[in-house]
Amino acid sequence: MTPFAAIMRRAVAATPNAIGGAFADADGEMVDSYCTIDPHEWAVLTAHYGVVMAHLTAAFGTWHFGGPEYFIAQHRELEIVVCAVDAGYYALMALRHPANLGFALQQLRLAIVELRREM
Repeated sequence: MTPFAAIMRRAVAATPNAIGGAFADADGEMVDSYCTIDPHEWAVLTAHYGVVMAHLTAAFGTWHFGGPEYFIAQHRELEIVVCAVDAGYYALMALRHPANLGFALQQLRLAIVELRREM
């Protein structure tokens, strides 16, 4: 297991109802991850939310607001938290209901500190 996967595994393990965490580049290409679901489905989910992050970054850049720090997508059965790391990289965590999004965001931010050290 790489240091990146270990960081994401710790964040997921510390977060109630989390099903996965990923670290990916600006193109949605996963650097590494940890998940409790099918790895292919997890990779597709990670890539799709990378596209959303890229669109938000482009839109905010157009308005000169700076890039997004994070966003949350709430779905009927799943909650997604995506945070910017550095240089277009992002970290993502997915949770099943009930999800404590504040706690998940806190755990993801702690993981980002570690991810930055490893980059």
